[in-house]
Amino acid sequence: MGIKILQQSKSQKQKAQAYVFFAKAADMGNMKAMEKMADALLFGNFGMQNITAAIQLYESLAKEGSYKAQNALGFLSSYGIGMEYNQAKALIYYTFGSAGGSMMSQMILGYRYLSGINVLQNCEVALNHYKKVADYIADKLEKSEGIPVEKVRLTERPENLSSNSEILDWDIYQYYKFLAERGDVQIQKALYYFLKAAKAGSANAMAFIGKMYLEGNAAAPQNNATAFKYFSMAASKGNAIGLHGLGLLYFYGKGVPVNYAEALKYFQKAAEKGWPNAQFQLGFMYYSGSGVWKDYKLAFKYFYLASQSGQPLAIYYLAEMYATGTGVLRSCRTAVEKRLRFLKKRRCIQWHFSFGIELPFKDIHLARRLYDMAAQTSPDAHIPVFFALMKLETMHLLQDILFFNQFTMRWKWMKLDNTLGPYWDLFVIGLIVAVLVFLLRNRYG
Repeated sequence: MGIKILQQSKSQKQKAQAYVFFAKAADMGNMKAMEKMADALLFGNFGMQNITAAIQLYESLAKEGSYKAQNALGFLSSYGIGMEYNQAKALIYYTFGSAGGSMMSQMILGYRYLSGINVLQNCEVALNHYKKVADYIADKLEKSEGIPVEKVRLTERPENLSSNSEILDWDIYQYYKFLAERGDVQIQKALYYFLKAAKAGSANAMAFIGKMYLEGNAAAPQNNATAFKYFSMAASKGNAIGLHGLGLLYFYGKGVPVNYAEALKYFQKAAEKGWPNAQFQLGFMYYSGSGVWKDYKLAFKYFYLASQSGQPLAIYYLAEMYATGTGVLRSCRTAVEKRLRFLKKRRCIQWHFSFGIELPFKDIHLARRLYDMAAQTSPDAHIPVFFALMKLETMHLLQDILFFNQFTMRWKWMKLDNTLGPYWDLFVIGLIVAVLVFLLRNRYG
């Protein structure tokens, strides 16, 4: 019940209600609810931060085999938050967490072995850890589509399109696809828009309608025959998405008999037009020997072409080829780089968390701790750390002021970067320096 409310909630009051259900379930010994409550206590969700209580709950969960708790304790130990700073103990927690199935622990261990942090540097061990995460995500990616193809935003590759209107069309399709995944009623408008555009002769609209019926949603129930109809209409106009769609139907036998020769023909036509998913599909056919003789050189060629456009599964299979030396000279380092690129492409939280791109929560006290560690590590870091701490303390002061402000509920979640601009901190620091110079001149001038 709590998870359902949390997923559907739009207001802070609804989210708070979800945690009330979590608390009740946790009291009854539900492990998932206890994990949610431990996270809430650690991150301070809705003003209930209590790191000591969170650690006690995590330790209790860890004894019950919770890999999430093992991972959290590893993180806390590695930074000395609420418990003793102990890298050896953190490594043990991460190891148990990874053994229990924590993808985040796998990522952290992979990075540690790759960089030699508190362990002997070992590319092969790092590669093995990254492989487990990459396999997990690739498997989910393939299952979510029912076919090993990932949609790619063409706005990142305008050179693959013949006009700006096609970029706009693709953005609209992606937007409505996102709404459909959320169960939003707006998907009805999407189908209306595409049908209207298709009637006016838009090949992209025809292809998108085909995709909607191939995937199935509330507005367009899954129907292979209808998908074939619209893909054929788009393909007749030379549309790459329509050609690729027909290739998929023949490859997987959706609404038509399996015909690898036809699938190959349509994939080749779409690939020649620069469609990365079709390039990936060709690579997959040659890699797996589906309807063609296995040819790892051709597989590598098409995977590489698709990867240049950011096709995630193409990057995944390139990493596999480098890791196993299939069709290319084996290279552990290159395989690791490809797997990391795949994980970064999927924007998984493990990447951001493990590589310091962003933490999964904002914690001013943790930030202070990390800045202090940076200053202790290198004398050159003192000045940048000083300015960073100035920004941090300014943010903390503003938060305290806003907390006691009568408009707290309205402005509580205000983001300064969005409200004042991305460089507001530099402006404030410059203002403080100018005021200090002015005061010193008046005093000693």
